[in-house]
Amino acid sequence: MQRWTESRVISKEGGLRVLAHQRVRRMRPDRHQLIGHGGSPSHSVEDYWWYVARSRLLETALSSYAASSRLTLDLGSADGPSAQWIRQGAAHVASLDIDPRGLGSEGVCGSAMALPFGDETFDVVSAFDVIEHCEPESVALAEVARVIRPGGAFLMAVPAYQWAWSDHDVANGHHRRYTRKRAAAAVTAAGFTVDRTTHAFAAVFPFFAAERLVRRVRGDRTEAQDIAEIPSVPPVLNTVLRHLCRLDERILRRRDLPFGSSVFVAAHKPT
Repeated sequence: MQRWTESRVISKEGGLRVLAHQRVRRMRPDRHQLIGHGGSPSHSVEDYWWYVARSRLLETALSSYAASSRLTLDLGSADGPSAQWIRQGAAHVASLDIDPRGLGSEGVCGSAMALPFGDETFDVVSAFDVIEHCEPESVALAEVARVIRPGGAFLMAVPAYQWAWSDHDVANGHHRRYTRKRAAAAVTAAGFTVDRTTHAFAAVFPFFAAERLVRRVRGDRTEAQDIAEIPSVPPVLNTVLRHLCRLDERILRRRDLPFGSSVFVAAHKPT
C-alpha cells in the first residue's frame, strides 16, 4: 500500500527554517524491514573508539568529494555521531533513516529501498554502513542514483571481506561484506563513475582479524537484533585503538589503503 502526500525537507541556517516542498511517496515497510536490525547504538556510546575513528577517517578520505553541496541527503543518519562533518560542507542537509530514534527535526523516517524524494534532488548522497543492510543492494543503489543530480556525488562506506563474516554481521542485520572491487562494481552497475575506493582501519586490522578468528573458533551464534550490543572495551584500550587509527588518517591524505576492515567509495553521477 502506498499514498502520496505533501512533505517537507527541513534544514536550519542562521536560525531560519528552510523548507523544500516535494511530493513524496510513503510506503508501508516490507516485511523484511519490520524484523531484525532496527538502529545504531552509536548515540548511546558516542565515545566508542570505532565511531570516533570512523568519523575522522570518512572525513579525511571523502570530504573533498562533498564540498560546496547545496543539498545533501544523509542515509542512515540516525547514526549521526559518525558523520557530523557532512553537515559542515552542505548548505542544507536532509536526513533519512528507517529507525526514527536519533533523527532530528529535519529527519525523514523511511527506507533506502524506496527513497521518498523526487528525481535528481540532491547534490550529494552519503550512505555510511547502510548498503550492506539492503537486499537486493541494486534496488538501494538505483534509488540513490535516481535522487542524485547529474554531476552529483555518492559517498559510501561498507564492511570489508566476506571471509570476516561472523555473528556480529548477523546481529547487525548485514547481508554481505565487500572488497574494493566488489563495492566499485556494485556502484558502477548503478550508473556511477567511481572516483576513489580505499580500505580503512588498516592500523587495527590485525586485532580485527584475530577477533574474527576467535569468533569462528568459538562458533558464536546469534540472530538479528533490534540494536546490536557494542563490545565492552576498557578505557585504556579504547584510547589506544582510537590513536592507532590516526595512522590511517595520515596515509589516507596521500594515498589509498590496500587493506582494512572497511571499504570507502566516492563516486559521481555522469552528466
